[in-house]
Amino acid sequence: MIAALAFLTPLGRAREPDRTTFDWFPLVGALLGAAVGLVWWGANELWSPLVAATLAVAADVALTGALHVDGLADTADGVLPHLDRDRRLAVMAEPDVGAFGVTAVVLTLGLRIALLASVRPDVALTAALWCASRTLMAVVARAVPYARAGEGGLAAAFLGRAPLPVAVLGAALTTALCLLAPAIGRTLVAAVALALAGAAVTALARRRLGGFTGDVLGAAGLIGETVGLLVVAARG
Repeated sequence: MIAALAFLTPLGRAREPDRTTFDWFPLVGALLGAAVGLVWWGANELWSPLVAATLAVAADVALTGALHVDGLADTADGVLPHLDRDRRLAVMAEPDVGAFGVTAVVLTLGLRIALLASVRPDVALTAALWCASRTLMAVVARAVPYARAGEGGLAAAFLGRAPLPVAVLGAALTTALCLLAPAIGRTLVAAVALALAGAAVTALARRRLGGFTGDVLGAAGLIGETVGLLVVAARG
């Protein structure tokens, strides 16, 4: 649990991850989502919905140390341009951010603010979606080949365990949190949409990179959450 918290957030002392670290991703995701939801709800009591939504998104970026935002930027720069596989991976390893990455981050963060501003604050909703996104990351890392196999890398520590146990745990926890939300049915649909969107990002990365990287996990989770929020904010 401590290793998962240290890996997904800048909180606590850094610890070397191992094959069991992903087992705790769903719970850490739920805690992060609850924290973001509390900021969203509290800010909405003091300011306008737009300000509250902006503070909630800022809290999410701060609590994750911009880890997934960085992953989205690197993945967009590596996966979207017309490059060969080796060049894609090299681009993703570079510290600078290109036009694809900047565009993806700006549009995604802006959309998340707009979506949160359009619905009532709901702690159970963000806890459920953030739990589902971290479950997605854990399942992808155990079910999809690692694109940098043979090169080492931090994600290599997570390989070698079956994806089913963490998938079942994450699905159960996500469902329980969805049942606490005011709009239960829509929240459940949003969680399913999140999983499908994350799977689509992963499928694109596997086609163009040969598998996942740590950046791809972050991008899949962030895009998945955003699609989930799109479902919740839809009219009707």
